[in-house]
Amino acid sequence: MADTDLRELDADTPNQGEGAQFDEENRLRPQFVRQVIDSLDDDNEDSTYDLVEPLHPADIADLFELIEREYRGPLAAAITDLMSSEVIAELNDYVREDMVEALPAAAIAGIVEQLDTDDAVQLIEDLNQADQRAILAEIEAEDRAAIETALAYPEETAGRLMQRELVAVPESMTVGDLIDYLRKNDTLPTDFWEVFVVDHRYHPVGTCQLSWIMRTPRSVALADVMQRDQTLIPVDMDQEEVALRFQKYALISAAVVDENGRLVGQLTVDDIVHIIQEEADEDVMLLSGAGDGDINEPLRDAYSARVRWLIANLGTAVVASSIIAFFGAAIEQLVALAVLMPIVASIGGNAGTQTMAVTVRAIAMNQLTESNTGRLVLRELKVALMNGATIAVLIGAATALIFTPPLGAVIAAAMVINIIISGMAGVLVPVAFDRMDQDPAVASSVFVTMITDSMGFFAFLGLAVASGLVTM
Repeated sequence: MADTDLRELDADTPNQGEGAQFDEENRLRPQFVRQVIDSLDDDNEDSTYDLVEPLHPADIADLFELIEREYRGPLAAAITDLMSSEVIAELNDYVREDMVEALPAAAIAGIVEQLDTDDAVQLIEDLNQADQRAILAEIEAEDRAAIETALAYPEETAGRLMQRELVAVPESMTVGDLIDYLRKNDTLPTDFWEVFVVDHRYHPVGTCQLSWIMRTPRSVALADVMQRDQTLIPVDMDQEEVALRFQKYALISAAVVDENGRLVGQLTVDDIVHIIQEEADEDVMLLSGAGDGDINEPLRDAYSARVRWLIANLGTAVVASSIIAFFGAAIEQLVALAVLMPIVASIGGNAGTQTMAVTVRAIAMNQLTESNTGRLVLRELKVALMNGATIAVLIGAATALIFTPPLGAVIAAAMVINIIISGMAGVLVPVAFDRMDQDPAVASSVFVTMITDSMGFFAFLGLAVASGLVTM
């Protein structure tokens, strides 16, 4: 059945004619989505096609995400020839999987044959081996070989992401020869920004931007106009490192080379934009322990991804509770300690999270290396001292007014200590994970939280005992 939110609409809402598919914020209207669902319920593929055909590929991808899972397969079947590479590229990963699973192998093969190699690989890489074989068997031999070669590379590497469709020419050509070649060869890619110049071993030796080619006399040799300095991407380079290369050198496209230095593909900036977004989203979700954080993620996957971190947090909470239990007798003597403890832990936790976020980002952006780690630690220590002093003055004065001056002095000192410890933990924990070749975004938050809570309670309660306010 269709989403009740889509069906429970005001029946008197007028049809706004042209442009009625979108609201004022350029989102698909619920009324339009309901029309598509009703058309699918009626098994009217022609009507469904007519409704969807005017949409931009990105809006078609949005439509797939807005309808329920059971409708995605029928919708894809009804608009097969509209399933362009632009639609596939915009689809959410989980929605794409639903669509592929719902369609027969022949239909998926028809879609795959319309796509560039990188998009085709993205479409079928997460399928099981049996489904992959069934789809590949329906594809022409040349395309199948290219896809199988790409699938042989590890996930999230340049080899998986690269496009094999490119323009490569020998350096012996002149500009005129190249222009004639581009005009006469119908098998070249439709969209490209630069031409790769290769030697007799198919090693890239330079690049020519299209703007240079169009503005250079025909008689000039490519070897005289091409740019010899270029950024080459190894086929096994991790996609995150690839994105950093594009960002650092402001690349529009780049050649991908194999272990022998041969040109095997290219990467373009539109691919990198998706990578940057995916990596940023992944780091944010890992820091929070929320799994993929996707509203289309299956319930079982969302549960398993989140519950393990909650269990880990339960373990760290037990550590903090043990410290409180150790000082139980002291808390019984002065109830104000129980009132103020959460403040110390909370402020310390926030300080640690701030520093951890800065550190994880610096690691992800390759800004933090062994050569400047010490400088970052010193910087964060100074920030922690300033923050600690500021918060200590505020909380110490308030506590002295509400309770007693000695207790104000104790919580002020504990606050400084905990913020300093939190700041150091926020730096050192992610750095330690990075040095061990582990993703610092995955488990840093759990350990930083444990350190800030435990040390906050220990510093506050320990100082209260040491100062003579209470006894053990």
